[in-house]
Amino acid sequence: MSFNRIIPKSDLEPFLPTLAQQIQDGDAIAFLNHLQRQLVTVSDLVTGAPPVTVPTAVMATGKPTPADSAPLILLPGFDSSALEFRHLIPYLAPHKAIYALDVLGFGFTASPPSVAIAPSTIRQHLYATWQQLINRPVALLGASLGGAIAIDFALRHPDCVERLILVDSVGFSGSFPLGQYLDASLLNWGADWLRFRKSMAFQTAAMLPFIGSSQTDKILCAMLHQGMPGWKQAVVSFTQSGGYGDLAQQIAAIPQPTLILWGDRDSTLGTEDAGKFKRALPCSRLVWLTGAAHAPHIDAPEAVAEAILQELEEDRMQRHDDN
Repeated sequence: MSFNRIIPKSDLEPFLPTLAQQIQDGDAIAFLNHLQRQLVTVSDLVTGAPPVTVPTAVMATGKPTPADSAPLILLPGFDSSALEFRHLIPYLAPHKAIYALDVLGFGFTASPPSVAIAPSTIRQHLYATWQQLINRPVALLGASLGGAIAIDFALRHPDCVERLILVDSVGFSGSFPLGQYLDASLLNWGADWLRFRKSMAFQTAAMLPFIGSSQTDKILCAMLHQGMPGWKQAVVSFTQSGGYGDLAQQIAAIPQPTLILWGDRDSTLGTEDAGKFKRALPCSRLVWLTGAAHAPHIDAPEAVAEAILQELEEDRMQRHDDN
């Protein structure tokens, strides 16, 4: 992908916040120029109500997928968007069909006012998206909270998922089950704080002459989705659901082969959970990303892509030999 501008607002579906026009990073511009919202119809999101049509943000790119190769779905983390994969995709796209996807209520996917944002509704929406846009077994990559979403989906829809890739994944820790017991006013304050700290970081970076555009772009990419309608309500709704606090005891039941990627400088979840995943999953491989923090696909995208492509190629060769 190679673009030098973001398509003017008048040429796009009107869903990107205007702040996108300030981004200078080439990978981010290329990503946003390819980003579209597909209308995905989901049944039973609201009990007793008709199906809900959700404008779903998908960045689809990459090499057409042959019959013996699964497309790769990328799921980002909490209070983020699929834009966090902007540096990883250029390394993967020449080899794989890629779908970078924002789940229900997150990123640039819509948050319908009548729909609770919870693990069950996220799973329903993800299944409908898979069914309507892909409809074949996939390799499912989840980063941070996206890892918990991927695990939950793979456990309940095993026929849809051929392989899991977990990047510094929530599962053994990182969820916030106490959120369901907190007062709504406190959760609203917490959401405001999420927005405020990123906004202040951006304003500070923009004022300091020794901070380059690469750093301000990094902050912009991390906060862009916060300008979407319903962002705050979705964050509060998901926190009230309790998130994926009950997932730890289910991890050992994952049937799919799993690649575990972990930054050895992860200060968000730490590094102990990487070993927990490896011990819980007999059909797994752990790869450490040297020098990377909680988001190695941002810190070390080439190394992450190399590990993913090697794993997928070995799997393809094994299936070829078995046939």
